[in-house]
Amino acid sequence: MDKLKKKYKVLIVDDSDVILNFMKDFFKEYDFEVLTCSDGLEGLRVAAEEKPDLIFLDLMMPNLDGLKMLQVKSVLKDIQSIPVIVISANTVRRNVMAALEAGAYKVVSKPLNKDQIIGYVNEIFGGGNVFESKQVTEFEDKAIKNNLAKFFIETFDKKRKTINDAIRQKDAQKLKTVIHEIKGAGGTMGYPELTEISKEIEGKDFQLTTDWIFAEMKCNQLFIEIKQIEKEITN
Repeated sequence: MDKLKKKYKVLIVDDSDVILNFMKDFFKEYDFEVLTCSDGLEGLRVAAEEKPDLIFLDLMMPNLDGLKMLQVKSVLKDIQSIPVIVISANTVRRNVMAALEAGAYKVVSKPLNKDQIIGYVNEIFGGGNVFESKQVTEFEDKAIKNNLAKFFIETFDKKRKTINDAIRQKDAQKLKTVIHEIKGAGGTMGYPELTEISKEIEGKDFQLTTDWIFAEMKCNQLFIEIKQIEKEITN
């Protein structure tokens, strides 16, 4: 692997620990310095302090979402020129246009495509080959997804507890926050069933008792799917 001529610094802002882990490993493989944050407020602080060369930014996050972070960044002189690539599971036209109008360089959809990421990064840094794309074999691609799934399973107990607590306390915001993270992770790992179940839960208003009954049923379905993933990766 060719080393970078310059040690580029990239900031990844996403509330999904699976995506943060994936992006961190990917960029470190090419000798980038990698910074990570889980919400927009922290992202603004780190960007101002560290002045990264590039920011990858999720649109849907707690505290300060990606769109608001872009809007605030655009008026902060010290960081307004840092290029931003938005990553989102929902790339309908209005979301893409809103991100581009707020200052994003590009918008990429989840699950993330390595060749697309490499292409955009090379464009941003002058059109040259900042790093060369490596051909990923089917075996290597499966290994990448397997490692992501292992990381997800290893960290899921805490999420399961948060889900159960949120349902018991009828805390819609807490539930939607963790479910949103699982939705993004499902796409990144290549398990669309996790994404679809999570979308159904996120779509509820949680104004009625039946909404919570539905959420509990769907969360149990989610647990079953995750148990199946655990069996797959341990066989």
